[in-house]
Amino acid sequence: MSLIEAIRSALSAIGANALRSALTMLGIIIGVAAVIAMVAIGSGARERVTAQIKSLGANLAIIQSGNVTQGGVRLGAGASSTLTDEDARAIIREVDDVVAAAPILVTRAQAVFAGTNWSTQITATDLDFFTAREWDIAEGRLFEPEELRRGGIVAVIGQTVAKNLFGEVNPLDQQFRIRNVPFKVIGVMAGKGQSALGQDQDDVIFVPLDTGRRRIVGRNYARDASVQTVMVKFANEQAIDPGIEQMRALLRQRHRLAEEQDDDFIIRNLTEIANTATAAANTLSWLLAAVAAVSLLVGGIGIMNIMLVSVTERTREIGLRLAVGARQRDVLAQFLIEATTLATIGGAVGIALGIAAALTIANFAGWPSVVSIETILIAVGVSGMIGVFFGFYPARQAARLDPIEALRRE
Repeated sequence: MSLIEAIRSALSAIGANALRSALTMLGIIIGVAAVIAMVAIGSGARERVTAQIKSLGANLAIIQSGNVTQGGVRLGAGASSTLTDEDARAIIREVDDVVAAAPILVTRAQAVFAGTNWSTQITATDLDFFTAREWDIAEGRLFEPEELRRGGIVAVIGQTVAKNLFGEVNPLDQQFRIRNVPFKVIGVMAGKGQSALGQDQDDVIFVPLDTGRRRIVGRNYARDASVQTVMVKFANEQAIDPGIEQMRALLRQRHRLAEEQDDDFIIRNLTEIANTATAAANTLSWLLAAVAAVSLLVGGIGIMNIMLVSVTERTREIGLRLAVGARQRDVLAQFLIEATTLATIGGAVGIALGIAAALTIANFAGWPSVVSIETILIAVGVSGMIGVFFGFYPARQAARLDPIEALRRE
């Protein structure tokens, strides 16, 4: 029997029992659809996490004020500001492969423009911040060195502030107030979107560091030129760990900490945190795919059961074929083709349903989904292999039937 004849015979047998064939394919259809949908959702989650992490900037470390002890009482992290502008400048001068070190002060305040007001985050910093965050200006300009040096009363705003505070008005060159201090808008930043923690990164107003310290955050910071945080950007990921050790030694020396004293600052490697988040998203994607793959296994077992029933029902037909000259491999091929065809058709239908399910979830739940060609090809290949794997035993049983005994059976 030629391959074409075997395929024709297999399709004829499938068509003769259309309802049973459809029910047999149901397990494969559900399994493939589940795998496609779950992998798409998992990939979408990974893409969202990756995008949020990238929006923070690459190769970053954050230095924050740490624990301070006064009169034997440990006040806890951030209780007192132990970092200064000069610490940031020293890091740039003395630590290897540092691209930027931005001193930062952050507070919340009400911004007022005409009859509109908006509560937002005020970030006082310098130009190194935008280099570290890899954040571009969309309209206008950033601070000029003279404005930073003299404490100019100017501001650069995020997209959310521009929308909610100024509405349809072009914010460039407009004046607004923060705590009764009039600021002039000189720039609008490009959109960054949400952070990995769900915070709107565009809901922010940037002002020169000294301006924020003297006029918004408070004179306590202005008195000793202190800051809450220093954001450090390295040239590459490999430089971060040795750079952190250098920064720790440098800051301990600058802060005159004895050997037995704890650090009065905290250093966090944001790249390490980002890698952990990405690994968690990858694990979620594989977990979803593994759970969905169980449906494929169940569908394969269903094919094997139905094919065994088919062999029993068609015993006389098989015996007749063998009696008139069909070889065992012809019978084996016929039943393997039947099983593979059932699995492949089920896989094709499952792919269509899986893509539809993924797009529906993305549309209604607001959850991203990424359907890749690789996933579709793998689903097709796996469904075909399931047909071969689970169809081999029934096909082998059919091929090994004794023609005389098969013809005697009722």
